[in-house]
Amino acid sequence: MKKFGLIGKSLKHSFSKDFFNQKFKELNLDNYQYNNYEITHVNELVNLIKNTDIIGLNVTIPYKTKIIKILDKIDDKAKKIQAVNTIKIKNNKIIGYNTDVIGFEKSISPLIKGRKKALILGNGGASKTVQYVLNKKRIEYTVISRSGSKNYHNINKEDILNHTIIINTTPLGMFPNLESYPDIPYQYINKKHLIFDLIYNPEETHFLKKAKSKGCEIKNGLEMLKIQANESWKIWTN
Repeated sequence: MKKFGLIGKSLKHSFSKDFFNQKFKELNLDNYQYNNYEITHVNELVNLIKNTDIIGLNVTIPYKTKIIKILDKIDDKAKKIQAVNTIKIKNNKIIGYNTDVIGFEKSISPLIKGRKKALILGNGGASKTVQYVLNKKRIEYTVISRSGSKNYHNINKEDILNHTIIINTTPLGMFPNLESYPDIPYQYINKKHLIFDLIYNPEETHFLKKAKSKGCEIKNGLEMLKIQANESWKIWTN
């Protein structure tokens, strides 16, 4: 049996297991299996790999940056981003990659439409991927975090009006915590804004619903998930 999987702290929200097992079924890969592996500390990954026949893993919250310290090798792009969402195990070596960057870039690119400034909500591993893509596209951005110089307590009307792309990289609003959402002044959002939420479960978070009610262009993370998953598959099978 060739085993793959997803590691994270809580995986109730994830569609990855269903996505890959359906893929294996369509490709008649009866000896392939994808499982969820919930771990409480990144160091548990080493034991997981030693005691199973895992070939490849996807990585989600909160381990995309924490995982780097236990890797034997890291791909150049993932090293630049300082976030890993895909792991390949080859010759007992743990190799890290970032396929989120391809997923996010392909998903957001058709929607930018001349917008030049963005607010990124959150500063974790997913945020680092978003920052990398926006730098590549020469879009100026400001990161909003809980403790940064620009944070949820001092974000204001001018910030919202001057940044017509707003991207949520936090888990706020993700299943099963459906009632939560980033604390920003939504009253200043308007139809000029593109609102992108990396969350895909639920399909519309409160963050997206609030934006939709203002006439904004909105997008969730489902397409990004599918693209990065297929890129992970290429890495594992290369």
